[in-house]
Amino acid sequence: MKLSSVFAVLNPQPQLRRAATASLTALALLLSAAGITSAQAQNRKPERERERHSKLAPDFSRELNRAGAPKAKWARDLNGVRHVQAIVVGTAADPELTALRRFIVQSGGSVLVRHSGIKALTVLVKAGTLNALAQRDDVLSVSPNRPTARTASTLEMMTGSAVTDTAGQVRWSSHRSGYAGYDGSGVGIAVLDSGVMSAHKAFLDGAGSNRVKRSVNMLNRSLSLWVTGVDGTTASLQPGSAALAAYDAAINAASLATQDPYGHGTHVAAVAAGHSRFYAATTPETSGIAPGASLIDVRVLDDKGLGTLSDLLEAIQWVVYNAKALNIRVMNLSLASDSTESWQFDPLGMAVRNATAAGITVVVAAGNFGNTSTGQEVYGAISSPGNDPSVITVGSVNHKDTAQRGDDSVNHFSSRGPTRGGYLNAGGLRVADNLLKPDLVAPGNKIVSAAATQASSGNPTWNLMASTHYASLVAPLGISQAYAESQMMLSGTSVSAPVVAGAVALMLQANPGLTPPLIKAILQYTAQALPNANLLQQGAGHLNLAGAMELARSLRTDIGPAIEAGTLAAGAPLLAAGKSMPQSTSTINGEAVAWSRIAYAGGNRIVSGNALFTQFQPIWDHRLVWAGDQARRHTVEHWPADVGVPANTYVKSVSWVKAGDQALVGPGVINATPLAGNNSWAGKSGAFIPSATLSSWLNAGSGVPLAQGFILSEGFILSEGFILSEGFILSEGFILSEGFILSEGFILSEGFILAESGKSAKPRPDDSSLIGER
Repeated sequence: MKLSSVFAVLNPQPQLRRAATASLTALALLLSAAGITSAQAQNRKPERERERHSKLAPDFSRELNRAGAPKAKWARDLNGVRHVQAIVVGTAADPELTALRRFIVQSGGSVLVRHSGIKALTVLVKAGTLNALAQRDDVLSVSPNRPTARTASTLEMMTGSAVTDTAGQVRWSSHRSGYAGYDGSGVGIAVLDSGVMSAHKAFLDGAGSNRVKRSVNMLNRSLSLWVTGVDGTTASLQPGSAALAAYDAAINAASLATQDPYGHGTHVAAVAAGHSRFYAATTPETSGIAPGASLIDVRVLDDKGLGTLSDLLEAIQWVVYNAKALNIRVMNLSLASDSTESWQFDPLGMAVRNATAAGITVVVAAGNFGNTSTGQEVYGAISSPGNDPSVITVGSVNHKDTAQRGDDSVNHFSSRGPTRGGYLNAGGLRVADNLLKPDLVAPGNKIVSAAATQASSGNPTWNLMASTHYASLVAPLGISQAYAESQMMLSGTSVSAPVVAGAVALMLQANPGLTPPLIKAILQYTAQALPNANLLQQGAGHLNLAGAMELARSLRTDIGPAIEAGTLAAGAPLLAAGKSMPQSTSTINGEAVAWSRIAYAGGNRIVSGNALFTQFQPIWDHRLVWAGDQARRHTVEHWPADVGVPANTYVKSVSWVKAGDQALVGPGVINATPLAGNNSWAGKSGAFIPSATLSSWLNAGSGVPLAQGFILSEGFILSEGFILSEGFILSEGFILSEGFILSEGFILSEGFILAESGKSAKPRPDDSSLIGER
């Protein structure tokens, strides 16, 4: 098909079509001059030169080449010299990064924070030294200290966590005064957000005790000082040391009267694990998914819902360090950073992969950038760290104010895939990740939950979100607002993520041996594929907690410990004694819900079949990450045992190497990628295939089992996914390149826009992941 014909499908406006054809032809000539034809780029195998990449994130050149005063928050002019705050990820064998720190200070910069968990530094340096910094052999990547922000009970019934039709599946007899069944007890959920009002009654257990076990504030005020010429990092925080005690005292936020001035974190925490049993009878039943789970409040956003990448890295490191001691099995990130980097080099991606390697299931909001301000659909707008293959990335469903699922649909604002982070290879060409995201969707429209106030019964001042938008977030509830029972409603993927985080807590209560990648696969496989939404809009489908719990309880409970002990070989049986593989249907509120039977593997492949769960697949090892043509194996190092500190309690560091030759997925698993066909938005195939269509084929028995599985051999994956790594998304013959601007103002940047109306679409702004939700 000609380029002009292809673009006519996407945008019928003749003038824009002619401009697009000319620009795309010019890009094709550019690739040809580089010795790469469309066919070669589409079909060539991974090359050794991929080992080399530009270490500087694209954000730097975009800001530093712009005339005038700095626009980005991570850049500032000091005494007439442009300075930047950056995250530098090191590669040196020295975990203290001594030589790198010395170079930074001698160059007139400052070392502000050391992130030992990912062997990285937050630094303040002159912009002119960035290239020299990136050229050092002990540096893997240099990224801006990007801003982060929030991405902003009917829940029990619509998700299947309170199943009244089939007693015993999840929870039954669930009401304000109590319930029976799984509630997440014994599982800790870390909520990294704007804080949690621990005095709110939503966080009490059945005995009236508080379930918020720790409250810490990770906002680093020193980053705002912009002081140069120092190395302000502290000594290693060894368990039992005076340095650790001083650090814990400095971040302790348990006694603050206002723990959540913005209000986002309290709402998120209650969606995951709130319960309204101690509310007054006049308020609605708004219990969350896991009302018995413990909560760990880790504040990383300020009173306006904003933060920095450096603080978030510090917070994730703290969670990983304390995970065993506080039994943190789930981490919820209802926030985002607008990264342009590949998952391989993004420091936030590295941090969440470390958490996964430590056994923590990380749940992330997909973002709220599914359409433009004019209502046009946007693809490729998944934020960081939702673009990482190791996390569970959650989009949003509109439940239409009913507990029934038949009318549910994907919210227009919910971010679509694929991921568009990338890097410049040795030839100067941008290689986009193009991973399939989101993984699934969950309720996220007008969800009522707890609202934070000041912890003062005499002066319960509303949080900023509620006070600023009282007319839309609080007033429509029409209820009497009492101290410590206050509520508001929010919409967005920020709310959808904690729904899934709570679901994970229930799954881990039922089967503590599940690993993070296995949990993701179970959630996807049992999800309900909604009609009229494709893989890039809804992933595998709508959360079906009843099905996920049934499958989780069918598996043996020692999977995780056996993996870490090295006693679980590929192909070993996974079903628990006396259990069989469940039927691929669930009943929720009287509705029969078919499982999608869809799971993602390797970032851009679809797998299916009972063999995924009846036999051990090596990809269920949480220390292994595989995406595209890359596979890495992580090693978690703990501080040694000491008096009162058992072995393997506190994580010291996490390192990774390229995975050696091995099977990734074994024989018998169904490779469903060919069923989806070639990528075509117009033809609704490939990544654009409706999830329900693919699900119906798989449920009908379509698909051929793999004879050998997917194999990693000599550093390469012997299989191709259908989202191609060279930036090809549609098979019709044109390339979507980041920053590629068409003359009519139609910009294909950080995601492409399907302008079906023929109108020009506004580009997604660089800081669009900071747009609030309500």
